[in-house]
Amino acid sequence: MRTYIKTFIILLLAAAGTAKAQDVELTPFDTVAANEQKLNAAVSALQKLKISGYLQAQYQIADNPGIKSFAGGDFPEFSDNRFMVRRGRIKFAYEAYLAKYVLQFDVSEKGLSIKDAYLNVTDPYLNAFSITAGVFNRPFGFEIPYSSSQRESPERSRFTQTLFPGERDLGAMLTFQMPKTSPLNFLKIDAGFFNGNGTNPETDKKKDFIGHIGIAKATKDEKIKYGLGFSYYDGGVSIGKVSLDVQGAVPTGKTRAAQTYEQRTINDTVSFVKISGDSIVGSFHKRSYFGLDAQLTIETPIGFSTLRGEYIAGKQPGTEKSTTSPTVATSADTYLRKVNGAYVYFVQSFTGTKLSVVAKYDIYDPNTDISGNQIGLKPKVGKYKASTAADIKYNTLGLGLIYAYTPNIKFTAYYDMVKNETSKNLVGYDSDIKDNVWTLRLQYKF
Repeated sequence: MRTYIKTFIILLLAAAGTAKAQDVELTPFDTVAANEQKLNAAVSALQKLKISGYLQAQYQIADNPGIKSFAGGDFPEFSDNRFMVRRGRIKFAYEAYLAKYVLQFDVSEKGLSIKDAYLNVTDPYLNAFSITAGVFNRPFGFEIPYSSSQRESPERSRFTQTLFPGERDLGAMLTFQMPKTSPLNFLKIDAGFFNGNGTNPETDKKKDFIGHIGIAKATKDEKIKYGLGFSYYDGGVSIGKVSLDVQGAVPTGKTRAAQTYEQRTINDTVSFVKISGDSIVGSFHKRSYFGLDAQLTIETPIGFSTLRGEYIAGKQPGTEKSTTSPTVATSADTYLRKVNGAYVYFVQSFTGTKLSVVAKYDIYDPNTDISGNQIGLKPKVGKYKASTAADIKYNTLGLGLIYAYTPNIKFTAYYDMVKNETSKNLVGYDSDIKDNVWTLRLQYKF
């Protein structure tokens, strides 16, 4: 009311001015209206912008200093404990006119990096088809796109981190999902083409295809929720050049095409054999996987019980010492392997409390054609390559306790028990390596 009285007084004072000035200048009322219009426009724009994020601060204790670990990365050479900011995310999402722009950063002691940078556009007719382009999560399985702020275990499974490092890739994807009001909303189909190098620039002409078909349904009373999915990856790794220079010698600049090895049984020993005629620089080795995922949540008087699992198998071109998918152009010989992996989660919340318990078991076998004491064994005759530590299988059992102090604050205590395959023919792997890890984490989400 006071605002209107002040405006009325200003108008009376303005009426005492000359008529000519009134004809060529804005009245105070016009000024107020114009400012109000600008303010409404600014508020409307801000309502379309959503800012969210989370920070995970944690302390970890390992069995030994300098262990190799998938629980947040390898430990420093002389340290068996550490503080770290595992993830410090801030996300900006602007949505208007059937389009959405997302930009997400990660800030930690390691520096600043871009996690997401993409545009999503939905069709104006059915509101069922959308195109996503830029840097975003690969549409494979369940665990990759599942947010780290919601995931019950501190880290994704070993096979996920190995085959899909960084989770994200640069590409374009078409999605089909009917609106929530449609009875077909339970079905979602994603299909896209990606560089295959993660968030790094393209290095070759080949694009990798990733597709996922999934359903997510619930009973009428919503006490039972379940989902199923099938994923497929069809890509390749290009053959590069290998330097012929001897380490420490004067560089000659001479190179050769990277050689390719696959496994054969030679004199009852499984070894890597060089494939002749398959070393053309710029050609590709097939990289392909298929995956199955399933989720089930049941509400009971005790609380919510969740069972979640995923399985993956396929062909993985790697190097002699690693099966991690390359994110840059390769400059080493290629070793072809068959791989598989899986995980199973069980999560139980308790009615009337803020506590949940979680148990997770995950497996990664980087070479399904060899096991045990065959690893590291080389035939006594012939020029063959022996398998290495890259062919060792790992099983990890994780047990955790989660305390949701508030909807924004969460405490997690988690213990990873890692067990590796053993071989008497591989130095350092004749017994289980002591590489278990405790993780104590505090998360704040907004």
